[in-house]
Amino acid sequence: MLNIQKQDANAGEVVARGALLAISCVISYSLITHILASTYSISRDDDLLGGMWAVAATIFVYRYSHAESVHAALSRMAATSVSFALCLVYLLIFPFHVWGMAALIGIGAIVVTTMGRPDDTITTGITIAVVMVVAALSPHDAWRQPILRLVDTAVGVAVGVAAAWIGANAIRMTKLIGRDNSA
Repeated sequence: MLNIQKQDANAGEVVARGALLAISCVISYSLITHILASTYSISRDDDLLGGMWAVAATIFVYRYSHAESVHAALSRMAATSVSFALCLVYLLIFPFHVWGMAALIGIGAIVVTTMGRPDDTITTGITIAVVMVVAALSPHDAWRQPILRLVDTAVGVAVGVAAAWIGANAIRMTKLIGRDNSA
């Protein structure tokens, strides 16, 4: 019987964490597509892309412990910052070109590796690819894309870390209350 109760508690924790992640994604998406978009918006399509990017950042950093989430957030922001800088400089000078995107991905890999963060190569490359392709889709003032994606990422990261903190503390409190009731 005790084994079944442990499994039920674990299942309840899994469901609670899943629900918290889902709610966090809605919050990230809404912050970008409604609140921040009312302040500055290039287009509705760009607002939706920003919402998707914030959701991706939330999912990326939402982990089972607050410490793991903070570590993932630092990784995500480091990779995004390198991507931001490289894409901004490139797009201030040149329009999108596939070889330019490829060069930035290679340079980004070199930069994050020499910074001692080789695991951030994947996120840096993906971020560069997204920013550059979006710049190709919206070539007018394409230099704004890195700035907007940096903001989207920062919002998603903040929401994901906050959700992980709330989730970890709620689970810990539930376990503590459960111990008091079983004593």
